[in-house]
Amino acid sequence: MSVSVTLENVAKQYGAFAAVRGVSLAIQPGELIALLGPSGSGKTTLLRMMAGLEAIDGGNILFDGIDTSRLSLRDRRIGFVFQNYALFRHMSVADNIAFGLKVRPRKERPSASEISRRVSGLLELVQLGGLEKRFPSQISGGQRQRVALARALAIEPRVLLLDEPFGALDAKVRKDLRQWLRDLHRRTGHTTVFVTHDQEEALELADRVAILNKGLLEQVAGPDTVYDYPATAFVCDFLGETNRIPVEIAGGRAHFENIPVYQGLPSNSHGKAELFVRPQHLKLVEPGGSPFSGAVELIRRHGSIRRAEVAIKGLPKRLDIDIVSQIGPAIGESVGVRITHAQAFPAG
Repeated sequence: MSVSVTLENVAKQYGAFAAVRGVSLAIQPGELIALLGPSGSGKTTLLRMMAGLEAIDGGNILFDGIDTSRLSLRDRRIGFVFQNYALFRHMSVADNIAFGLKVRPRKERPSASEISRRVSGLLELVQLGGLEKRFPSQISGGQRQRVALARALAIEPRVLLLDEPFGALDAKVRKDLRQWLRDLHRRTGHTTVFVTHDQEEALELADRVAILNKGLLEQVAGPDTVYDYPATAFVCDFLGETNRIPVEIAGGRAHFENIPVYQGLPSNSHGKAELFVRPQHLKLVEPGGSPFSGAVELIRRHGSIRRAEVAIKGLPKRLDIDIVSQIGPAIGESVGVRITHAQAFPAG
C-alpha cells in the first residue's frame, strides 16, 4: 500500500504572501517524515497541498510518479488526521471509524460485515477495544486522537498525513502517544508525513526531518544529522538550544577577542563568523584550564540536569552550560570554559 511522494518545486501564494516557495522533496515508500518549522514556515500548507485540500500554484506533487493533479481526492487515497480530531460528536467511536467506508458509492462500499470486521480490527490496532459504543465526549483526548487515526486508516490510505496530531494534548499524553505512533507505523508501514512545531517530537519519531523556514526547505536529513550537523545557521539555532559566540576564524581555529577558543573547524574556513555551541558541548574546568573563562552567575534546574549561566567578559549574553556532575560550582565562582563541539556560520 505504501507509495513514494515526490514534490517538485512546489509553490503556494496567498496574495502577496509566498507561503511555500519552490519546495522539492522525495519521500520514500513507507517512510515516516516530519515537516518541522516555526509558525508561518509553510509546513501545514505543504501538507494540505499533498492532501489536495489546497491547490498548488506551481510545481508538481507525484504519488508513485503519477501527477496528483490528475487524481480526484478519492483516488489519492489520503488518510488525514487533524489536530482537533474532527470527530462527529453524535456518532459512536465505531461509527466514527467506519464513516469513510459507509459514505463510499454503493459499488465501492464494503459489506456491513466487512465494515464491522475492519472496525473491530482497527479498534484493536489502536488499543481501544471495548470502547466502540462510547461517544467522543466519553473518552479522553488521547483516546479521541487514536479514534481519529483509526478513522484515517479505515479507508486503507496510500499516504497518511497528520497535522499537529498531538498539539492539543498535555505533555505526558503526547509523550506516550509518540511512542505508540512509532510502534503503529512499524506495524502498518504507511508512507506517513506529519507536521509539528515540537522539535523533540520530530527528532524522536521521524526517519527524516524536513525543516522549513519562510516557505523554503532549509534541510532534510535524519534526526542525528540535522541536530549534530545543521546545514544552516537557522537550523542550528532552531533545533535545541545554542550559545552564539562572535569569533574570527583563521586556519580552522576560532578566536574570541584574539584568544583561540576552538580549533575543530575546516582548515580552509576564515573570516568573521558566529560559533554556535549547545549547552552540553561546553564543559566547566578549573580556572586556567582554558583560555576562555568567566564567573558563574546563576545555577538553575533544567529538566533532568542542572544548568549554569556563566558571564564571559566581552559577551553580551551569559553562556548556558549543562552540569553533568552532582558536584557543581558555586555562584560567583570563577571557572574555565572548554568547547568540545561547535558549528560556525558566517556572521550576519
